[in-house]
Amino acid sequence: MTSSDRPFRVPAYPLIAHDPYFSLWSCSDELHGSWPRHWTGRTYGVTLLARVDGAAYCLMGDPRGVAKMAQQGVTVTPTRTEYRFATAGVVINLSFVTPVLPQRLEILSRPVTYLDFTVTSEDGAAHDVALYLDFSGALAVNDGSDPVVWARCRIPGLELLKFSAANQKMLARVGDDLRIEWGHFYLAVPETAIAAGATSVLARSNVSRQSFMQGGVLPGGDCLEDSSQMRHPCMGAAVLLPMAVTAAKPEARSHVLVAYDDIYAVEFLRQRLPAYWRKDGKSFATMLQEAERDFPALAADCRAFDAELLADATAVGGADYAKLCAISYRQSLAAHKLVATVDGTPYFFSKENFSNGCICTVDVTYPSSPLYLLLQPALLKGMLIPILEYAGSPRWRFPFAPHDLGTYPLANGQVYGGGEHSVENQMPVEESGNMLILAGALLRFEDDRDFVRKYWATLSTWADYLLEKGYDPENQLCTDDFAGHLAHNTNLSLKAIMALGAYSQMAAAMGDDARAKRFRAAAETAAQRWQVDALDDSGCYRLAFDRPGTWSQKYNLVWDKLLGLELFPAEIAQRELAHYRRVQGQYGLPLDNRRSYTKLDWILWSATLTGDDDDFATLLAPVMAFLRDTPDRVPLTDWYETTDARKVGFQARSVVGGVFLRMLYDPSWRRKYRSRQ
Repeated sequence: MTSSDRPFRVPAYPLIAHDPYFSLWSCSDELHGSWPRHWTGRTYGVTLLARVDGAAYCLMGDPRGVAKMAQQGVTVTPTRTEYRFATAGVVINLSFVTPVLPQRLEILSRPVTYLDFTVTSEDGAAHDVALYLDFSGALAVNDGSDPVVWARCRIPGLELLKFSAANQKMLARVGDDLRIEWGHFYLAVPETAIAAGATSVLARSNVSRQSFMQGGVLPGGDCLEDSSQMRHPCMGAAVLLPMAVTAAKPEARSHVLVAYDDIYAVEFLRQRLPAYWRKDGKSFATMLQEAERDFPALAADCRAFDAELLADATAVGGADYAKLCAISYRQSLAAHKLVATVDGTPYFFSKENFSNGCICTVDVTYPSSPLYLLLQPALLKGMLIPILEYAGSPRWRFPFAPHDLGTYPLANGQVYGGGEHSVENQMPVEESGNMLILAGALLRFEDDRDFVRKYWATLSTWADYLLEKGYDPENQLCTDDFAGHLAHNTNLSLKAIMALGAYSQMAAAMGDDARAKRFRAAAETAAQRWQVDALDDSGCYRLAFDRPGTWSQKYNLVWDKLLGLELFPAEIAQRELAHYRRVQGQYGLPLDNRRSYTKLDWILWSATLTGDDDDFATLLAPVMAFLRDTPDRVPLTDWYETTDARKVGFQARSVVGGVFLRMLYDPSWRRKYRSRQ
């Protein structure tokens, strides 16, 4: 049996994945195998129960004393996670639908996930079926010591159950292992469901669950206890959906909406910015009504988008590659927040999850960029523009690019390394190279000359820095310094060479022929020199110019083909891939010779270097084995051991968007998706 024939088991399944705060995952093979969790690992009390002909079953969550309905399968697509359960002649399908459609930014930014339920009589007989769903107040607070308040309200078309932190702390704290502590969580029940008999309640979760399991009903009324004394594990917003099926009507359907109103989402240079869907002044209630109205069409659009993207990924890299793209898509998007500036410009702020919590980190944007270059370059621009605006201000006084803009959710200035005050522990070649390459890619793929022109002075300053410092980097930080700082890094040198080449193309587009020729000549000279200086006696290319007998992944070389630079002969990549195939471990290709751990995103870039299908499949297979075997049940990590599949660090990061690079390598796929934008 090949890996493609096995059930697709992943470390964690996205259920509600919108942004670094509004995030819910199942970290077990079965939805009722554990409580759902925030990506940081904090448990959420979310439960789905069913009564089938008087017998109670659990489908989601892990409440005590409830039989678990048999889960028959789970499927992950870019916008959906679908579960199938069955018992006693009844099949229950549950789909978490999050319409993160890349060409529709307003829809993508809506903080709404639909839970779509279908009950089918598999044996053709009549069955008395009801579903019960509850959410605890945990989704509105940072931890269990925080009290919650609750309310019920109605807007045309929807009944709303609402939870909020009792002590609102909007944009008050920064950090990595941190959840939201302001705004409002909503469970929205459509009037169509109410007309079909749906009921809802705000009450202690254990009371609501017991009432449903024992009698098939909810408690008689909402809780009237003093909310100031209540903590989130006690309270739940619950809905009961009657879903009876008969021989004449063998299928019943219903859905609810789960949403979060964060009011203001991010602060950029002391200005609070709302989510992008608010850019025209729309209220949360109006947005929810539109989301309910749009559900049938959006559900169909999501199915069509998923089918097309996964079919294309399969054509490019095989069935396993498509599965990896499916699990990476929502994770990458959900590690960002899409907001709007005063003039409606989209800014797309990443959070460096389970690393240091930085916001808008450039060397996180760089590996994630293939997803956005392929499907929606406006989102990549939304990552780059805040960095460029900040770097062009008087506050940034260095001739190289910043590393970050602060700690999420406050993008008020770099905090990493020396911050704004010193060059200590900065990443000059790394980040300057990243920014120039990505700006060059936007020009190459989108012909976006206005974007380049607006920031030409800043981009030119960074190019001048790399011209002087980039070829043989000093002992400075780079994105892969897990095993310590390293001088004379050959892969970092490749990045600088690619950046010089990209800048020469930008200069030509700007009409500056002198700089275009100068930087092209410099890139060509550096590329020729690199082939001699980096070559090891073993036949591959060294980790550092001055370290014989070493090697590393040369993933930065991918831009030579992507940008049409043609600075290096094809044999460079061929030599590297031949070496990678010899030294890769059971669960992947190590990052370099110093340690056995790896980076998932860089493996997929390195696997693409030659453009050869067999090379790609050979490096992909151990990655798929890692997904299947890792004992760490967390949203996909990008830093793990190739010997035992254990997580070293990081989880739920945006960099998994880098797995889409294989689809960028063929210009026909780029052209296809560009036509949709």
